Amino acid sequence: MTRDKQILVGVVVLAALGGLVYMQIKKDQNIGKTTETTSADLPDIKGSDDLDKFEIKNGDKSDVTLEKKGDKWVVTKPVEAPASQASVKAMVDSLKELKTKEELFGTVTDADKKDYQLDAEHGVHLLAWKGADKKLDVTFGKSGARGQLVMVEGKPAVYAATGYSSFVYTREVKGWRDTEIFRFDDANVNGVTIDNKSGPFSFTKDGEKWSATQKGKAFEHFDQEKLKDMLRSYKSLNADDFGDGKSAADTGLDAPDGTVTFQLKDGAGKYTLKIGKTGPGANHYAQKDGNDTVFVVSNYIADFATNDGTKFVQPADAGAPKGGAPTGMPHGMPGMPGMPGMPGMPPGDPHGGH
Repeated sequence: MTRDKQILVGVVVLAALGGLVYMQIKKDQNIGKTTETTSADLPDIKGSDDLDKFEIKNGDKSDVTLEKKGDKWVVTKPVEAPASQASVKAMVDSLKELKTKEELFGTVTDADKKDYQLDAEHGVHLLAWKGADKKLDVTFGKSGARGQLVMVEGKPAVYAATGYSSFVYTREVKGWRDTEIFRFDDANVNGVTIDNKSGPFSFTKDGEKWSATQKGKAFEHFDQEKLKDMLRSYKSLNADDFGDGKSAADTGLDAPDGTVTFQLKDGAGKYTLKIGKTGPGANHYAQKDGNDTVFVVSNYIADFATNDGTKFVQPADAGAPKGGAPTGMPHGMPGMPGMPGMPGMPPGDPHGGH
């Protein structure tokens, strides 16, 4: 190929690349521009309090179905489990604030949808129902200069919307689930038992004072403040994750490493948690009495139920007197001449004088 032809080909390639860049810039600029529309042309995408089912597909990350049964929300996909009522309420409240404010462009191609994250792989696709009636079918994509990009089922246009809060709709599955394990008043606990290979341990409250035994004998160096740390950690206990699909052998819950029980005074309740094997990271599988759900709790929580008792003893220096010489230092400095009472040195002149 001659040099002239090479130059010509280069010019053509540069022109093509420049055209592609220009088209992309124009697309990006269009996010912030509007077409002539009136409020009557804009679709209504607001939610309401009477909706009773949601399907939320967050691109290729999660696919969750929530349904209202009685007065409670439950997760029905990908697992069946109690839902976090607070998480669902936050979404319902957010939906009531949604509003399309303008049409950005009338039609888009599949390539446009991908660019604006309105495709199935990237968009947040939300369906809302009331009974058998589908009330909302919308997909949220990128946020542009003029608002949140949204498409409405049955309409080719892309709109700018206000009132959208991404984090409310894009939770992981565990973020839609009820993570509560225990909820009790630690001041009302008057008995704690821990059963593990070093126990059993028993803690009993009389008035405001706790006493403890290990294997039926007095637990030496017991520090009730350490037990109170445990009570504060367990009184509002939430799961870090879940062990769905794991067998009892997988989780170790068929032969727990530790079992802890909290007894409330006046027979007001009893809370028992079994601690199993190490799960994701350094966390542990756990299960409470009367509930088949396999929870995942932190190693800090698990250690209270599986330790050998050292979590509940006074620190080694707890009884050391305040002031004076540090532990291990003699009350005197050897080798200092002329100082009576110093170890290893007779009184008088070190040079033999009197």
